[in-house]
Amino acid sequence: MTATSAHEEEQYLSLIRRVMEEGATRPDRTGTGTISIFAPPSFRFSLQNSVLPLLTTKRVFFRAVLEELLWFVRADTDSTHLSERGVKIWDGNGSREFLDKRGLSHRRVGDLGPVYGFQWRHFGAKYETADTDYAGQGVDQLKEVIRKIKEDPTDRRIIMSAWNPADLPQMALPPCHMFCQFYVHLPTPATEKPGLSCIMFQRSADLGLGIPFNIASYALLTHMIAKVTNTEARELIIQLGDAHVYRDHVDALKIQVTREPRPFPTLRWTRDITDIDDFKYEDFAVEGYQPHGKLDMKMSV
Repeated sequence: MTATSAHEEEQYLSLIRRVMEEGATRPDRTGTGTISIFAPPSFRFSLQNSVLPLLTTKRVFFRAVLEELLWFVRADTDSTHLSERGVKIWDGNGSREFLDKRGLSHRRVGDLGPVYGFQWRHFGAKYETADTDYAGQGVDQLKEVIRKIKEDPTDRRIIMSAWNPADLPQMALPPCHMFCQFYVHLPTPATEKPGLSCIMFQRSADLGLGIPFNIASYALLTHMIAKVTNTEARELIIQLGDAHVYRDHVDALKIQVTREPRPFPTLRWTRDITDIDDFKYEDFAVEGYQPHGKLDMKMSV
């Protein structure tokens, strides 16, 4: 990016402005109500030189982003494990009231069913409970992605899907970020090392709260996979389906879109890691993150 080019965060801010100006008012599952448009142009974020697109026009709760991503990678489906670490983002969906409303009254509090991590690591396995050992069951899509990047980098099927129609009725919440594909840029004399890009499709995009998390999460995931495949993270592309602003987020977002984006931080590894299952929270060091202040927005469940 040159000194005169637009900051990549402007893509996000411009979309929020467009949704609030042009979007249709629609009812939604939570009862809050949204302002929505469908299939806006893709976001594109450079990941080169260890850049981490952690939005700067409000403070993003990075610890929650990382803890949730590591929870996905572990194939954990118990929201209480996140809650115990001070990350409460799944508490509402794992509550007794919410599970009963979803017809999952047989599940204990916190058992979300076969959500993201289960599909990433055990796709096709029969889900029983959050406490069951699923070792060796189903398709480990994440490991298969890593294998293909290493062994068959021009494969057009380096794909990971969280959308499993057979399992949707068992999930406390069907996946919003549901599908991603990885692309290996073959090395050239100028680049030396292969590059790695990711495109993610998100069917339902809460622009105020969810999307800042999702951008950071898939950027981190791409950096992690690049690390263990000896490639260099190149670009994150995100395509949204239903892009919406919750009506009770409008006032906060009107403040956010007036703020000037600041430089994105960078990611530094604190140790060398070669296995996707070896990552720990302490391995990630984010440097140079200087965002504007926090903006409070209520999560609708």
